Amino acid sequence: MHVFVFNSAGQLLIHQRSLTKEEFPGVWTSSCSGHVSAGESYDQTAPRELQEELGLAGAVLERLEKFGACAATSWEFTVLYRTLSDEAVIPDAGEMTAVRWVSPAELDVAVSADPSEFSPVFLLLYGWYRRTFA
Repeated sequence: MHVFVFNSAGQLLIHQRSLTKEEFPGVWTSSCSGHVSAGESYDQTAPRELQEELGLAGAVLERLEKFGACAATSWEFTVLYRTLSDEAVIPDAGEMTAVRWVSPAELDVAVSADPSEFSPVFLLLYGWYRRTFA
């Protein structure tokens, strides 16, 4: 499960994964993400992860698309959500090294210039998002 958090200026919040992460340490990825716990649905996981990783509570989430398991998703199914928030975020230091707001135009340039700076799943989800909502 991944969430794209946008602000009212149209910028997307991305985060740099902690250097202690086993998979893809130090790369940029979705605003937040997480695994569905036993007995939990994607729709329950998304707000929980927003609260745990970014300190955002009560966000109205829009479920966008479910993606099949593939190499880019580390062979896991994932659902992409989006929300709009201008609240200050409180990044979980255990999960994230940094966060930043970036416009889609700036992100398009960064992704094209060096895709290795981004997680494979983010590239998949963001590519789909831009094709669908451009």
